[in-house]
Amino acid sequence: MTTETETEPNNLRNLIEGARVVLWDFDGPVCRLFAGHSAERVARDLVEWLEGQGLHGLLAESERESLDPHAVLRAVDRRHPGSDLVTELEERLTQEELKAAASARPTPYADPLVRTWTAVGARLAITTNNSPRVVKEYLTSRGLLECFAPHVYGRTQELRYLKPHPHCVHRALNATGAAPSTALMIGDTPSDYQAARAAGVPFLGYARNERKNKVLRDAGAETIVDSLEPVLKLVRESGQA
Repeated sequence: MTTETETEPNNLRNLIEGARVVLWDFDGPVCRLFAGHSAERVARDLVEWLEGQGLHGLLAESERESLDPHAVLRAVDRRHPGSDLVTELEERLTQEELKAAASARPTPYADPLVRTWTAVGARLAITTNNSPRVVKEYLTSRGLLECFAPHVYGRTQELRYLKPHPHCVHRALNATGAAPSTALMIGDTPSDYQAARAAGVPFLGYARNERKNKVLRDAGAETIVDSLEPVLKLVRESGQA
């Protein structure tokens, strides 16, 4: 279990009570997208495909050894922005994400939390670096798409706008007409926190283990939960008030 300060439960309550629009990162807070389809293997496959195209020298050693497929995609886009190579690499990643969606594992308490927050009148949006096609497929499979639609803001061909850039957060705020202070973003990575902070949106960290908790704390996140259960409890209480 993560260690909470004495003030953190109050911070959590304040975040929830102030949220009229809730922006969810997808992979982590909503589900473990790569629970049955390794993200590390996907990253290696992307690197191997690039090398098969004769582009071994395109990536630095640290990038070739990355366990994050988005890091590989970003690295190629930095060197060849808007190219056919980037377009094909992005589509390959999308296809891998679609395969992963079939075996994705719902984050505990996420489904009831989404439904409850919707029922008490909050508007929900997805702000993610994953493909919006993947998000919609997963949400449809869980019967949750109507809780978010049409507010699914995922990866576009403009890869420079991936988080930590706040582009997807701004898109969600603009589309819902929400002031940043009336929104809340739930994320599990430093890039989520940085995107929220850049947009002026309050942030709730979700960390399913101590390693993720430490990474979020080191990035500057102040309110972090290791389970969505207390969030669900507070949302239910707020709906009864």
